[in-house]
Amino acid sequence: MQGAIATTIFVVSLVLIFAEWFHRTVIAIAGAILMVVAGKVLGFYAEGAALDSIDFNTIGLLLGMMIVVALLEPTGFFEYLALWAGRASKGRPLVVFLLLGAVTSVLSMFLDNVTTVVVIAPVTLVIARVLEVDVMPLLVAEAMLSNVGGIATLVGDPPNILIGSAAGLSFNAFLTHSLPIVLVLWVAAVILLRFQFRGQLVDRPGELADALRLHPSQALKQPRVARRVLIVLGLAVVLFLFQEQLDISPALIAMGAAGVALLVVGPDVHETFKRVEWSVLIFFSALFVMVGGLEAAGVLARVAEWLGAAAVSVNPYLLGVAVIWVVALLSAVVDNVPITIAVIPVVAGLEAAGVKIEPLWWALALGAGLGGNATVIGSTANIVVVSISERSGHPIQSSQWMRYGIPMMLVTCTVASICYVALYPLLTR
Repeated sequence: MQGAIATTIFVVSLVLIFAEWFHRTVIAIAGAILMVVAGKVLGFYAEGAALDSIDFNTIGLLLGMMIVVALLEPTGFFEYLALWAGRASKGRPLVVFLLLGAVTSVLSMFLDNVTTVVVIAPVTLVIARVLEVDVMPLLVAEAMLSNVGGIATLVGDPPNILIGSAAGLSFNAFLTHSLPIVLVLWVAAVILLRFQFRGQLVDRPGELADALRLHPSQALKQPRVARRVLIVLGLAVVLFLFQEQLDISPALIAMGAAGVALLVVGPDVHETFKRVEWSVLIFFSALFVMVGGLEAAGVLARVAEWLGAAAVSVNPYLLGVAVIWVVALLSAVVDNVPITIAVIPVVAGLEAAGVKIEPLWWALALGAGLGGNATVIGSTANIVVVSISERSGHPIQSSQWMRYGIPMMLVTCTVASICYVALYPLLTR
């Protein structure tokens, strides 16, 4: 009974979010309230549990990085990068697409993919405005390639951190096992995106000459402030790289960077906070509450148990492929972090049944990372990019995203499955 009601509330909320009859944040808040009310009435979800379900590490990470980006915006630094990219690309949209995609992917290997898109997406808006190109292909590509790139390392994606902790996998283990597959996936993803956006990434007369006339240094309005904030951001990046050794959370690093940046810059706080995407933070808080209700009602646990019961009698190669696809499909409609949390004990428990579980950890990482590309709510990075797109006056719609995201999930999961089978002996070490 309680599982059916919790599932109904969640599914109806998702349908309304995809339909876009109301703003997604409004729907998420309504769904969260209904989930808590149903939980209190039926006795499976209390208000305290709802608050506990909010991942304040994610919220703190987002808020801290948004404040840092908000401090950089008035300095003209993003315009500086945009003009530099315009000159480097000679105004060619395809070159800009490849340049931004490569930078985003590399950064996502060493920073959380959410942090990466928070920093890169505002630059992209300015680049698109300067070169007068459609910003939608660039933003969608950045979000999707950040999700792909994040699979390559231990710190690139939150599910990887969870998996690494549960399985005892090191940073180097991800580099030797996951990175080779991600390189193949990246090429496949770029080829697919290039095909999907073939009509938008075309040269236009006059753009080459305009790009060559750009002078990046003229865009910096507050070079001293930009320098201070960039120093703080650089220190934050170093801390992100060593967060495991220092035993500090990404949220603490991001909020610490925001606090230090505010102190050294001394801005108008009200103006700075106006540039923070509060609707994104509220949306994710409400979504965490809804997913917490699903967990409290036992829905996610039952799905994980079903996967565990079916796994024992399956061929080990096919089992890994099944994990990739099942986790990917679930991650398309539920944030991949709770899915990963639910599946980890199932994978760990299979060892007692004689199943070789080492390869399954990599299958879980691939499924969680690739499934998030299918829908707007499949990945935190996607939501951030869509919210930023609303600033451009051309917001990315949920239906529009799925038109590109579902093929991306299908193609990359297929490629990942082939790589998994081909590299199975390597993944067992």
